Amino acid sequence: MGVAFDSIGFKASLCDGCGDCMTACSKAKGGASRISIVPGAKAGTFETAICRQCGDPKCVQVCPSGALDKDNGNGIIGWDASKCVDCLLCTAGCAYGGIAVDETVARVAKCDQCDGDPACVKVCPTGALEFRKAGTIFNEYGGKEDLFVPGLSGCQGCNSELIMRHAMRKIGRNSVLATPPGCIPGMGSVGYNGKTGTKVPVFHPLLTNTASMLSGIRRYYDRIGRKDIVVMALAGDGGTSDCGFHAVSGAAERGEKVLYVCVDNEGYMNTGMQRSGTTPYGSWTSTTPVGEHMKGKTQDAKNLPLIMTAHKCRYVATASTGYMEDLYEKLDRAIEASFEGFSYLHIYSPCPTGWRIPASKVIEACRMSVDSNFNPLWEYTNTRGLRFTHSPDNAYPITEYVKMIGKYRHLSPDQLAHIQAKVDEQVALLKLMAAESPPPQAAHRAPAGSSTPAGAESSQPARREIARN
Repeated sequence: MGVAFDSIGFKASLCDGCGDCMTACSKAKGGASRISIVPGAKAGTFETAICRQCGDPKCVQVCPSGALDKDNGNGIIGWDASKCVDCLLCTAGCAYGGIAVDETVARVAKCDQCDGDPACVKVCPTGALEFRKAGTIFNEYGGKEDLFVPGLSGCQGCNSELIMRHAMRKIGRNSVLATPPGCIPGMGSVGYNGKTGTKVPVFHPLLTNTASMLSGIRRYYDRIGRKDIVVMALAGDGGTSDCGFHAVSGAAERGEKVLYVCVDNEGYMNTGMQRSGTTPYGSWTSTTPVGEHMKGKTQDAKNLPLIMTAHKCRYVATASTGYMEDLYEKLDRAIEASFEGFSYLHIYSPCPTGWRIPASKVIEACRMSVDSNFNPLWEYTNTRGLRFTHSPDNAYPITEYVKMIGKYRHLSPDQLAHIQAKVDEQVALLKLMAAESPPPQAAHRAPAGSSTPAGAESSQPARREIARN
């Protein structure tokens, strides 16, 4: 297995050119900033010049004295001042402007990611800079045993299969798994021809009784003293929000010690792409067709995660494979909570087949659904209440998300306005619920022209303007 590294990511569409990152870097390093914000190709847009810690760094190749070297432990390209001869060839070798001359000392300077806690990221007011820790996740879990066999028959680009494999790598063998009818057992996870596709004990309940059966299994293990077993479900949205909701609700109300993971692809995709309770308004499905009289689903989606907070569950959270660091952190908390009470994790999962989206665009769709507030990321505990884990401020317009998805291709301006209004309404409600909870890690500035003070939250989310090429 190879090695991956954490990195500083930059979203040009969010950058307002304030320069706070450069000020923070200069202060942290006691000299010139190692990051530069420069005007973009279009008026009013910005780009960044910063060391990308390249895998095959040209600056290292052209350095004649060996002053630059890539650390294979953390991925950082380090600079040794004692070896540098100040020839400046590295500045010519870097195509990204990531290493430049610090005029205050007449020597080169470059980013070292502040030992994993970048000062520039912490002060960015719009979220344009983020420190992505996916490399750490890969290094920690990439070599762990995959608890599903190779060759499952999921569709090309199936995000649900990605969720299954990541979740079980994290949870491990000390678990009992239920997969009710849907895409997850349909791709062979519960097996066929007498062989299972899962390397942990797995059973295939009905759509209606998954949570009830898990409750009995949990109580049995408690009775025989096996309190260390994670008793869990990997269930679709149909078996959770519709057919099986009474069992889920009952288990939650009783506080059963179960981890229930809903993999939400917004429909009954395994049986022909029919609509479910979580199918969003306006979606094309085989039972909400688009034609002369019908224009997709006419009802709004059931907000199942919010319903689960009303059950006062031990833990409730939303997650997405577009933000893997957030997903892994929530899996940790969900597992821990499941030993004390009902733990519910709702993971959004685009379906390339049912959504009419290219497999190569699935993760991009995951991220855009979060960044547009279509699927905001938050968590709830029955002791601390609700808090956002990804700021809902400075969101993209909802049109930037739905235009990626084929099942929304037919939407009229009135339908788009309805969806945007419902998204705004949802975020406003979540903000009210989160009012007494700790704020997100990064504070965000109100958009230009807004009367909302910096750091304050408005009743409606501000929308990001996208830089057009």
